[in-house]
Amino acid sequence: MFLKNSRYAAQPTVKSRGPRSDGSVVVVKLRPLPDAAGKPTAIRAHDQFDAMSETLYASDATRYWHIADANTELEAAELTRTSGRVIDVPSS
Repeated sequence: MFLKNSRYAAQPTVKSRGPRSDGSVVVVKLRPLPDAAGKPTAIRAHDQFDAMSETLYASDATRYWHIADANTELEAAELTRTSGRVIDVPSS
């Protein structure tokens, strides 16, 4: 269902009632966030997690979620929305 390097690859799933009464959906259970303290980094205009990950994590843009997990924002895009905001960027 997910790529092997996805943060959800090993997460268990559960069946839940779907939005319509005629079926159910399979959803991924919430996962605990790892302790991922990182280096304080100021966001610059037009920063994107995939580009940051490409540079920081051995040319692996798919590891952008390590940056998202190190910060407790529910909406990952919110982390790069404001230029000058300081976020934590883990080393690995």
